[in-house]
Amino acid sequence: MLSKIPAEIQGERGKDRDLQILRAAIIAELDAINLYEQMAALAEDEGLKKVLLDIAEEEKTHFGEFQALLLKLDPTLEQELRKGLEEVEEILGK
Repeated sequence: MLSKIPAEIQGERGKDRDLQILRAAIIAELDAINLYEQMAALAEDEGLKKVLLDIAEEEKTHFGEFQALLLKLDPTLEQELRKGLEEVEEILGK
């Protein structure tokens, strides 16, 4: 993704566009988290490693903000997340 807004979003309108924007923003945050954590794993300088990991944590907060808003705007998402959690708990025997 790397910060490029997908062309499909530009064609959407209204609530559908907003949902697509939020999902794209979540993808961007996940990309950023992965990037910073991978760079931290490669960094030799401990200061650089600490800063990269700190920024990755900030990106997780951004992810959470976008996810919270998406949950408010997409009423079926919370229900589906609960189903997924129940399935995982069933598989893991919890």
